[in-house]
Amino acid sequence: MKRKLSIFLVLLLMLSLILPITVYAEGEGNIDNGGGGMGSGSNENYWNGGDEGVRITVVRANDRAAVTSPVDFTNRNPNNIQIHFGKTSKLGYSSGRSLTPNTNVYSYINPSKTMPKIISTSSGQASIEQIKSYFTDELVIRYIANVTGMNYDVLINGEYKLLLEPIAYLTFGGIKYAMTATEAAVFDQHLNGGLRSKMVSLSHKNLPLAMFLETSDLGYPAWDGSTTKAASNADIISSLGIGIVRFNEAEPEPPEVTSADYEYRVNTEVITSVTVRGGQADPDHPVTVIFTIGGQTYTVSNVYYPEGDSQLVWVRWRTPKTPQTMTIHVMVSGGGSASQSTITARIVDLSGNDPPNPVADDRNDAYSAAAVPNKAQKVSVSWGVWRPWWRAYWVWHGTDEDGYWCDHGWWEFDWLSYFASLSASMSAVPDAKAPTAYGKNMKSGYGINQTVTANVSTNQSSAVTDAQTAVTYFPEFRYETYWRHLDRTRGGYSSLFEFKSNKYSTYKRRTHFTPIWFPDGSYTPYTWLIDCWTPAGMLSINLTDSVTIRGSLWDDWHIAPVKP
Repeated sequence: MKRKLSIFLVLLLMLSLILPITVYAEGEGNIDNGGGGMGSGSNENYWNGGDEGVRITVVRANDRAAVTSPVDFTNRNPNNIQIHFGKTSKLGYSSGRSLTPNTNVYSYINPSKTMPKIISTSSGQASIEQIKSYFTDELVIRYIANVTGMNYDVLINGEYKLLLEPIAYLTFGGIKYAMTATEAAVFDQHLNGGLRSKMVSLSHKNLPLAMFLETSDLGYPAWDGSTTKAASNADIISSLGIGIVRFNEAEPEPPEVTSADYEYRVNTEVITSVTVRGGQADPDHPVTVIFTIGGQTYTVSNVYYPEGDSQLVWVRWRTPKTPQTMTIHVMVSGGGSASQSTITARIVDLSGNDPPNPVADDRNDAYSAAAVPNKAQKVSVSWGVWRPWWRAYWVWHGTDEDGYWCDHGWWEFDWLSYFASLSASMSAVPDAKAPTAYGKNMKSGYGINQTVTANVSTNQSSAVTDAQTAVTYFPEFRYETYWRHLDRTRGGYSSLFEFKSNKYSTYKRRTHFTPIWFPDGSYTPYTWLIDCWTPAGMLSINLTDSVTIRGSLWDDWHIAPVKP
């Protein structure tokens, strides 16, 4: 199969734009690798063995948040980089950050201790034992702490992990790039397979297979696919080009308590996806995927993808009105296989956990403020569909006087890229029935009103749902135990959510009563906006807003003396 790289697309993207020492093991490396021969390049598309590095990010384990800016280690001096993509970690891209070409000077660090070989080549395999030994070496970790501005003792106290990503310095289309495996895969999606068509051995095999996880960690799965063949963009973005160092004080992440592949809410429009791969699927050899959900069959026909790649296939459906666990069966015909033949979906109901009625003599002398939650969020995703087209190649058979023309053409594929993004705002204000409130200031014991506005943007509306669920948690309960499942008062891609009518409100207002004992200061409800479903997963976002408490409603009471 032949693919042509459009120079216009490249230009458009640009415009958008030591001595032996005694070592001590300190961390535990969750890293494995693979790869193999590199093939050959050209004058405009090539990579030299050793032109490599590793991007290092310190990540807080409990919420998977990057706490330092990523730094790039390399043994080389790549001062000739013309385009890079800034310092964004795989976690950043997983959270929806877009790929942004950068022509500023590329910054890097030459570590005091030389790194081992990271990316395998035809002349030799990288040693995973040496890579693990290097990045769990106490002196190397102390050096990482120093250059990232992280206190060493804090770094190794068990609450943080090192996220490692292999980097390649390559020439593509005559331009010198620096990119991680994840960036290469996202870049290739933008170029409609152009990078893969020229540099597949590096961009889709040896670079992403330089590091992958042995066990699931930080929300990324262990890799159980091929370690010798080129991977698809989807697999690279989700699972490859990543290593993690955790420290001895930290307990390994417990396995998920649930065996469910998806968790959905009741009576909600959702999307369920699988990845299909194997061979080539084209109009001469189409693939059909059949989903069986709750006794109903959904058929997706004419699934196409080129040899060595894959296609995301999805179905949009509505969950039942009652909580339950469902098994979704997936069958593929016409060649290829799905990433899962059965999918377990847990359907949950978030209603029924409203806070109890606060009363005037409530007390909580032991109250201490809790940190506002910061759940894993994803505000944008991208996916695509392969569209095949026939490239005719006519060949004459026979002599000059007697013969015929025969089309010896082949199927080529264009990548049609789609996206979805979610933005939202939240407003908490004193209820109009709070007589002494002004602006965002109020006394405790009175109610607050809240609105959440969600906006969804996409270029494939048939594959993206509205934001359908908003759940608000409150500081007096330490953002646990009780919550309010908000009422969606306006649907569509510009949704509006408000509190439901409060049964304890005299006027049945959409309000939440603050506890009378709440101390002066900021009162900050937290909302998790979810259930905007796409083929590439669920979009979600964390939201907060605050009112200021000054005094309590008792201050508004006045007891007049009894007249004689």
